[in-house]
Amino acid sequence: MAENTQNPAAGNAPAKPKPPAPGAAKPAAPVAAKPAAPAAAKPQAPKAESAPSGVYKPPVERQDANPYKDSRVGIVGSWLQERFYVVLPIIDYLKKKEVPKHRLSFWYYFGGLGLFFFMIQIITGLLLLQYYKPTGAEAFSSFVFIQKEVPFGWLIRQVHAWSANLMIMMLFIHMFSTFFMKSYRKPRELMWVSGFILLVLSLGFGFTGYLLPWNELAFFATQVGTEVPKVAPGGAFMVDILRGGTDVSPETLTRMFSLHVVLLPGLVLLVLTAHLTLVQILGTSSPIGYKEAGLIKGYDKFFPTFLAKDGIGWLLGFALLIYLAAMFPWEIGVKADPLTPAPVGIKPEWYFWAQFQLLKDFKFEGGELIAIVLFTIGAVAWLLVPFFDRKASSEQKSPVFTIIGLLALTFLLINTYRVYHDYVLVAPH
Repeated sequence: MAENTQNPAAGNAPAKPKPPAPGAAKPAAPVAAKPAAPAAAKPQAPKAESAPSGVYKPPVERQDANPYKDSRVGIVGSWLQERFYVVLPIIDYLKKKEVPKHRLSFWYYFGGLGLFFFMIQIITGLLLLQYYKPTGAEAFSSFVFIQKEVPFGWLIRQVHAWSANLMIMMLFIHMFSTFFMKSYRKPRELMWVSGFILLVLSLGFGFTGYLLPWNELAFFATQVGTEVPKVAPGGAFMVDILRGGTDVSPETLTRMFSLHVVLLPGLVLLVLTAHLTLVQILGTSSPIGYKEAGLIKGYDKFFPTFLAKDGIGWLLGFALLIYLAAMFPWEIGVKADPLTPAPVGIKPEWYFWAQFQLLKDFKFEGGELIAIVLFTIGAVAWLLVPFFDRKASSEQKSPVFTIIGLLALTFLLINTYRVYHDYVLVAPH
């Protein structure tokens, strides 16, 4: 009995603590939670110190490097696309660009022809460089060697000479057509400025390249041409730098050669890149009032429709170039001799005839300086026409500037014809 009394007492002993067990769990929970909270806070504290407070960095989603990889093209197209996919947006942009069609649309092609003849200049010039020697002792003999000994050398030289003249002619036509259609108006002012600079640089090509054959006509024409700036303040210093001395000499030939094949091509490529970029960004303008009057017949896609038509114009220009090179070759002339007197009838190239005639008309004392001042003022005013013609920028007709353009064109044509009459038609008789 005693054991039975102890057993229940022993069995009841462990049973008593059972109710407090849940109560014991309650205080245990906060005890376990308290150390957990600081444990979690401790590693977070240094992170907050290392990162700038308040800065949120969203996840970066990078696009596929080649978004055109899934387009359906052939094997060759896929191969090219994988390597040149960067230019595909440019092609897509050209496909969307449009050129207006109207009765004056044919004037748009002369700028492209000027670019085509410039490319011919680069190609033929590089070929001529393989044989030409820019020294006073060897320039003329290498020139004759190209003409007579090098296979098709005569053709390359003739094409180079004629393409220079056709390039400048196309640029003059392009400039005046742009002027009369008021294509220089807002926002295309810089297109006009860069185009005018290209024309001036092209005239520099003609002037520096004229001496390179080192024949008698080129020698004395360069001597006369470089005398003109001397009457202006500081002109003598500039002429001495250009000539490499006080007179035209073999040093002048070397300097003209470096300008012709290094400096001017580099400047032209820079300005030409800017000009073509502006043309693509701003597009082709139509004459004032044509859209409102319903004179726009439609639009051509720049790529490939307009470029295909431009290519036809290039083929016609190339045919004309070959015809002129074969039927009207430029003469070799006589080797330059500084000791001989200048021949009668020395004149510059045709694109300088208008200025040449004006200098002849101002043969009084101080007249040449007046002529140079007029040249300079006229050139600067022509360069800044887009900023003066506010009416055209407001899409209004500006007859005053049209009259100014007609006067400038008339001056160039009449003076050019006067030189042609006096030195070409009359002089041989």
